[in-house]
This record gives sequence, C-alpha cells and structure tokens, in this order.
Amino acid sequence: MKKFGKILMIILIVMVFVGTFAYLFQRSKPKEIEYQELSPAMGDISRGTVVTGKIQPRDEVNVKPQINGIVAELYKEAGQTVQKDEIIAKLKVIPDMSQLSSAQSRLRLAEVNLKQAQTDFEREKKLFDQNLVTAEEYEKAAQALKQAEEERAVAQESLEIVRDGVSSSNKSGSTTLIRSTISGLILDVPVKVGNSVTMSNTFNDGTTIATVANMDDLIFDGNIDETEVGKLSVGLPVRITVGALQDLSFDAALEYIAPKATASGGTNLFEIKASVTVPSDVTIRSGYSANAEIVLQEVKDVLTLSESAIQWEGDNTFVYVKGAEGWEKRDVVTGLSDGVKIEIKSGLSTNDVVRGPQIIKGK
Repeated sequence: MKKFGKILMIILIVMVFVGTFAYLFQRSKPKEIEYQELSPAMGDISRGTVVTGKIQPRDEVNVKPQINGIVAELYKEAGQTVQKDEIIAKLKVIPDMSQLSSAQSRLRLAEVNLKQAQTDFEREKKLFDQNLVTAEEYEKAAQALKQAEEERAVAQESLEIVRDGVSSSNKSGSTTLIRSTISGLILDVPVKVGNSVTMSNTFNDGTTIATVANMDDLIFDGNIDETEVGKLSVGLPVRITVGALQDLSFDAALEYIAPKATASGGTNLFEIKASVTVPSDVTIRSGYSANAEIVLQEVKDVLTLSESAIQWEGDNTFVYVKGAEGWEKRDVVTGLSDGVKIEIKSGLSTNDVVRGPQIIKGK
C-alpha cells in the first residue's frame, strides 16, 4: 500500500513538471502575427482648424439720453422689436441749477427789454401820427419791438428746455423722449423707472437706456492662434456650430482677419470675424457660444488610404502591397492628410491590397 502511494506521488510530480514545461514552452513561442488588409479608395480629404468664439449682431448700439434726468416711463422691454425713432422711454428732467438760473435771468432781462421797446414804440407811433417824427424813426422803433419780442420768446424757450427738457414750440423733438437710433431687437434695458440717468460727456460715457441690435445680420467673432492665422484668407468657407443648438450648423464666410495680435496667456491671438447665414426659422440669441470650423486645404475625388498604412524612411514614404509571394515594399507619393486618411498621388491603385496595422493572435 505504501509502495502504491509512492508511485502515485511520483506520477503527480512528473505531471506537474511536464505541465509546467509545456506551459513555459508555449509562452516562449513567438506569437503568430497577421496584418489588416486595406484597400485604397477614391474620396475627398480636407484639413482645417476649429476656432472658439461667439455669435453676435454686426450692428449693436447703446441708446443714451441727451440730458440728465430720471426715468419717468419705460415703453419697451428686452426681447421686443423696435423701429428707428420709436420711443423707448421718457425722462423727467433734473435741471442744472447754474443753467436754470442763467436761463431765468435771461428771461427776466428779455421781459424788461420788451417792456421798454413796447413803450418806445407807442411813443414813436403817437409822434408819427402827429407828423412829428420821420417814417424812418418810426420803423426803427417797430423793428426794435419785434427784436425784443423775439428775444423774449427765445429766452422763454431756453428756460423751458433747461427746466423741462422740451419747449412748447417743439414738443415732437423733445430730449426727454428717448428714441431708438436703429431698427432691431432690444437686447437689454438696464434701467428701471425712477433711476437717475446722465448724458455722455468728456468725463463719462453716459447711462445706457437700452441696447438695440439688428439680429438679421449676425457674425461669428473668435480668436485664432498665430501659428494658423497665416493659412487664412478672406472669403474662406466656415462652418458654424452653436453649443445651444447641437443639431444645427450654419454656413459662414470669413470676412475679417485682425492685422494685429493680442496677447493672452503667453499666446498671440488674432481676432477673426465671419458673416453667418441663419435660416429664417431658427432663433439665434446674441452671445451664443459657437465653434467655427475653417477649411484650410481641401482635395476632392483623389485616391485615399488610411494613414496607419504609411511608413517613413527619411523623406521617403512607402507601403507594403500584397503580392504573389507575400508583402512587397513599394514607394508611394503622398499628399494632403486629415490625420486619418492621406492622399496617394502615385504608387497605388484601387486594385491594390495594402498592409495595415498588425493583428496579434491570442491578445
């Protein structure tokens, strides 16, 4: 019995040894290698770049008051359309005290002069009726009265403009009525009724009553790196995709390339603009983030091959073509590449079978 146990133990040890040897031998054998087989095909290749930016209207204006005042009424709000010269808001004037005092003084002086001119005219008229003065003297008095009346009217109008922002003789041109300077969509009304507003001058830009833009004429505004700006030219086709409208893209045409760079994070960037063509049934909002795909180079209907099959030897390129005796090395002349496919200018035809990347069995 003991002898049988020893024999069984020896057999088990031999089996483990043989199994281990067979496993190590199998692992040490070189793996069989196969290659993908690729076929050249006719197609198009384009190479481009993607620029990030935003969509904005070409014409966007800030409507500002011509006088200082307080917002009395607002007739429009953001999102509404407005026509040129249409009233957006009405102001209550806050007169400048020095200007108001000066206008009041001018009116009082004009009234004094008018009263004196009226007295002089009445005196000259009586004398003229009695043939005691000449017609020339009478006409001078009448002329002086007309001038005094005109001066009084001008002084009254000046006071009304300073005090009320509008004169009684020109209510339609009131500076208290804030009118849109263009036709378009109101993007923003940053003021509320009761807010104080100021007109623009040499010391400040003035208060914006509303921002109005023509949303029928949109542009893409972005920045491109200096390493690629040299490949651009005005008129290049651009494809715009908007982040908020993932399923839509729009055609555009490059129309502006900045002549001067701006530094950003140690990189020189050039501003570019492209006119965007948007379908009438699509709503685009000002400031949408967008990407612009610009085609820098393009070839159509050329022989193409997966770039993974191309090998380099110095400045020469070659591939391995399937022949009667296996894979045969063949020189090729390549052209434009998009990173996936490459143009084959010569050396191959659509009937060739080209060796691609390796396929390792058992991996």
